[in-house]
Amino acid sequence: MRYLIAGGHGMLGRDLARVLDGRDVTALGRAELDITDEAAVRRVVPGHDVVINAAAYTRVDDAETHEPEALAINAAGAALLATAAAEAGARFVQLSTDYVFDGAATSPYPEDALRDPQGAYGRTKAEGERLVLEAHPSPYLVRTAWLYGAHGGNFARTMLRLAAARDTVSVVADQVGQPTWTLDLATAIVGLLDADAPSGIYHGTNSGQASWFDFARAVFAVSGLDPDRVLPIDSAAYPVPAPRPAYSVLGHDAWRRAGLAEPRDWREALSAAAAEGALAAT
Repeated sequence: MRYLIAGGHGMLGRDLARVLDGRDVTALGRAELDITDEAAVRRVVPGHDVVINAAAYTRVDDAETHEPEALAINAAGAALLATAAAEAGARFVQLSTDYVFDGAATSPYPEDALRDPQGAYGRTKAEGERLVLEAHPSPYLVRTAWLYGAHGGNFARTMLRLAAARDTVSVVADQVGQPTWTLDLATAIVGLLDADAPSGIYHGTNSGQASWFDFARAVFAVSGLDPDRVLPIDSAAYPVPAPRPAYSVLGHDAWRRAGLAEPRDWREALSAAAAEGALAAT
């Protein structure tokens, strides 16, 4: 089996390469594979048995004023990869996001919940989902959220950087989701492929739920810091250009239907990530 990872130099891409270590893997960053370049995509994809699209425009606030650019990567680029994978007879994995939902639920979103994005980033990812499902006969569409890991900037590492510079850190307490370790997500994706699980939509988040405030306190605690240094604030006190989902907990029924284990609880994953140094601030 030959694997191609688009977005292979990002936080998730590097953990995917780690999980696939020992196999025939090509991990390409944007400088090596611009997924919006049809000629490049058609040149690179043939010869691979699995294509994983971890490339994305993820600057949520910037997308509000740069939606065409985000759409080119998150929708058109994803569709080009899916089309090329289908033509090559390759399996295809598309990464998506909790932002495709409205954030107004009070119980976990099932995989077949109605897409209703509230901002530009979510709209571009929702369109990417639609196009991928049209372009490939049997894709894996894996939605995730609140990612942190050893490679690149993320919330957990930002908290530790701020902890080194401030006595207290104020964090939003009225947005709820699922902190997700990229190594767990990468392991889950490879597990789907190795198990030859049914294609379709899966929610690739760690289980349980937390507010950003809860997450920050947990990051402090597993890092040997006093969690009481984290103070709660409301979203209104921290205005940003793009709307954030108030509730973005994702359900995991598809894993159970496929006979696979549900992703582990986020607290267990965070402890494991801290133990191997994945939270270290840079």
